[in-house]
This record gives sequence, C-alpha cells and structure tokens, in this order.
Amino acid sequence: MQLKGKTAVVTGSGRGIGKAIALKLLQMGANVVLNGTSSAVEQTAEEFKALGYVNVAVTKGNVKNIQDVEAMINTALDVYGSLDILVNNAGITKDTLMLRMTEQDWDDVLDINLKGAFLCTKAASKIMMKQRKGKIINITSVVGITGNAGQANYCSSKAGLIGLTKSTAKELASRGITCNAVAPGAIETQMTEILPEKVKESYLNSIPLGRFGTPEDVANVVGFLASDDANYITGQVIHIDGGLVM
Repeated sequence: MQLKGKTAVVTGSGRGIGKAIALKLLQMGANVVLNGTSSAVEQTAEEFKALGYVNVAVTKGNVKNIQDVEAMINTALDVYGSLDILVNNAGITKDTLMLRMTEQDWDDVLDINLKGAFLCTKAASKIMMKQRKGKIINITSVVGITGNAGQANYCSSKAGLIGLTKSTAKELASRGITCNAVAPGAIETQMTEILPEKVKESYLNSIPLGRFGTPEDVANVVGFLASDDANYITGQVIHIDGGLVM
C-alpha cells in the first residue's frame, strides 16, 4: 500500500496498458481517476469495483480539449482532495507511409499523443506546485527513439513526449515534482493480437528476451516511478522492451 492516500489520474485507461497501470496503482493503495473517450472506461471502472476497488472515479473526455482536461483534474480534486500522480498514457495511431499520410492523420496523432500530454501536464502541475510534490509519468515508445517506417506521426509524437518529459523535469524539480517516461517496446495488446504471424515472428527474433511484453510489465515500472522509492529519479526514459533497443 505504498500509495495509500494518494490520488492518480491515468489518461486513456479504458483498456490495454492504461487499464493495467490504473489497476496497479489501485493495488498500491491509490485513489484513481480513469479517463477515456468511450464506454470502455466506464466498463473498466465497474470491473475494478467488482474486484473491491471502490476508490475509482471516471471522467469521459478527450485530452486534446482543454475543457475536458480541466474537468478531469477537477474531478480528482473534488472527489479525493488532491492530485499526486499523473500518467499521460492516452494515445492513438494512424499509420501509413509518409507520402500517403494526410495532414489530418498528422494532426490527429500529434493532438492526442503530444498536445494532450502537454495540456494534462500543465493543468496538473498547477496543483502539484502548490502542494510542492507530485509525480508525472509519460508513456512514450521505443519508436520515439528509433523511428519506424509508416509511423512518422506516431514516432514524432513519442519523440516529442521525451522532450516534454525532460523539459518538465527541469522546470518543476525545484517544487518537488518529478517527471519521467517509460518507453514500451512490443507489448501484448489488442493492436499486436491482429498482427500477421510472420510479423510477430520477426519482432520476436529481434527481442533478446524472446517474448512480447505484457501491459503488467509496463504497469510495474510505472508503479515504481509513482512511489516514494523513485523520489530521486527525474528526467529519465526507462525502456521496457526485453532488450529490443540497447
């Protein structure tokens, strides 16, 4: 119960990695505010409550909209009285080769993956600065470091998120706020389930540990960064990729 009495907001927490992160923080004792744009986030809240985790609140909204972001932050304050942890996990993909990528494809991905994290960080940091403590954790990706064909928009957003992480860490450190990022590699999610077997084999052959990661692998590291055990860590990017990128 390392996070007992603390409140976390996890964006994009209706499924996949975000859902696993939210559950991990609940298991560590935190109050958790879930966020998403679909009914999945409400279903996830009901699942958690059925497991006995009653300290769950839900805010539906899109992180690219400042009004939705402010409503999400206010929910944490109104229901639980504080905001101690922000996990910027919300993200989308619109993959295609750059020559075929539309301006809308670019804008949509950057708006949610990068602008959304900026808006959430800005809103949360105002609260954390007054408290003189807080943890901000951004979910980036190894392709933000390596690049990837067919993902110019996604890779750019995730590379930008690394820059945002480091700038935030430097700006807020004097107020007792840390900001770190985790960079997952190939993680078992709904997106990887639909990959052709040959593509999966190619991925596995490039991963030294020889397996895909799980959402729980990511959630465990986020839980550590959110805890007091990580109080002297800021501005870092931790790879969770089985050795894919070294």
